[in-house]
This record gives sequence, C-alpha cells and structure tokens, in this order.
Amino acid sequence: MNTNAAIYTRVSTTQQEVENQLPDVLRVVEARGLSVVESFSESISAVKQRPQFDAMMKAAHRGRFKVLVVWSLDRIHRTMVGAIQTVLELDRLGVQVVSVKEPWLDTTGPVRSLLVAVFGWVAEQERLRVSERTKAGLDRARRRGVRLGRREVKVDAALLLERRQAGASIRTIAAEFKVSVGKVHALLKGVQQTPVLEEEKTP
Repeated sequence: MNTNAAIYTRVSTTQQEVENQLPDVLRVVEARGLSVVESFSESISAVKQRPQFDAMMKAAHRGRFKVLVVWSLDRIHRTMVGAIQTVLELDRLGVQVVSVKEPWLDTTGPVRSLLVAVFGWVAEQERLRVSERTKAGLDRARRRGVRLGRREVKVDAALLLERRQAGASIRTIAAEFKVSVGKVHALLKGVQQTPVLEEEKTP
C-alpha cells in the first residue's frame, strides 16, 4: 500500500512559477511510490500570511498524510530556523519531510533521531540568541535614556479630587481618566484636603 503524501511548493516573487519546482518534486514522489493526496501551492511572496502553509499544517495535524515532499527547505520557511522548527513539528506529528535539494534530510533509524535532536538544539540556540539580542537592545535603549513600556498618562490630580468630592466612585474616575484604580488612589492621597467618600461596595 502506497504511503499518503502531500506536496508543498512556494515561490517568493511574482516572476517565479511553482511549476518549475513540480518536475523534481514529482520525480521524488514517483521514485518512492508515494500516493499524493494533498497538494499545496503558494504563488505569492508570503511574509505574514501563508494560507496554503496553514492549510498544509492543519492537514498534517489531522493525519491526512505521512510524508511531505518539498523542493527545498527554504520553500517551507524564509529562514532556516523557521524551516527547522516546521520539520520538528511535522516530525512530532509523524510526518516525514523529504526535500529534493536536501537529500541528507531523508534519513531513517538512529540517524534520523540524531538529526532531529540536532535540529532541536539549533532551534533552541536561535531562540536563546533572539532573547539575548532583545535584552541587549533594551539595555542599550535604557542607557540612552529611552523610556520603555507604556507611556505614562498625565492627569490633573485636582480634577480627580473634584470628581471624587462630587460623589464619583474611584472606579468611575479611573475609567473616565483612563488610569488605574491604584493611580487614582495615589493621586488623591497627594492632593486630598477633605475626607474622601467611602468607596461604594460593588455587588
């Protein structure tokens, strides 16, 4: 019985054609005696939205195929780390990725287990580097005096006090001035000249 397989092709510019990848991909399919049950093709430069890729991953999660044939790993993702993460996810789902341009990926037995482990290590190292670069960037920004996080909202404390003395609740005031309840309490504490009304109990 032939193994169910899927084909995924992608081009990165409108000047390219996915049909240029198909002959090599189909030769691999035929050589392995695979049965193509799904075919996915992205014909646009996909950065954030890849509907066919998403559809392919959904089909993999549903167990529609056991082998994914691609022309090259860079067709799966724009970055090698992204491609590796996809290969690892498909491997977890029991789907083997076969690449025309990366025959070394097509291994079985202990060698494949080692390859998947190496892929996992590479992906983890890249995640750590991204985290380190992000932290370093934030540290540089702080040293330059750049204020990070949400911009502080400036509120006239006297206006808060007016609303409070008029009978408005702390929560109502916070909503009106778009600040937190804690911020209202702190500002009122600093300017309050008369006893503040007891906060009504919420049901």
